[in-house]
Amino acid sequence: MLREFLSNWSPRVETTPGLRQSGALPYSIVDGRVVFLLITSRRTGRWIFPKGDIEIGMTAWESAAQEALEEAGVTGEISSEPVGSYRSGASADGSSLIDVDLYPLRVETQLDVWQEMDQRLRHWAVLPEARRLLNDGALSRIAVKLGTQLCSTR
Repeated sequence: MLREFLSNWSPRVETTPGLRQSGALPYSIVDGRVVFLLITSRRTGRWIFPKGDIEIGMTAWESAAQEALEEAGVTGEISSEPVGSYRSGASADGSSLIDVDLYPLRVETQLDVWQEMDQRLRHWAVLPEARRLLNDGALSRIAVKLGTQLCSTR
């Protein structure tokens, strides 16, 4: 029960260096609708957004953009401000947790060949489908937040 509570609790908190990751929330606007790019995790096959350790010498958002390139094969314009944060299991058994900041990435290019293409699936989804596919409620809430922000600025 505590593990479930912690997995859905996603405030931005300060953590020890090395216990924070960054991720990209890839999106595009197609026919006036926001669509999100989801990928499968290598470990569980669940639908997620690209994420990983913050690389030395890179900002968190630059590292997030690099993860999107490696894991999803996309590039684009990344925001320097995270849209939200969530807590994720950092170990195979979920016994240790890590905080992940997600940065919006407006996709401009989608590659046909990319580094992890043989290890993951990728799928574009409108918000209702993305919410259904994302197993983590915090990821769904962050996608909804970005979708709302994007719709209010158009």
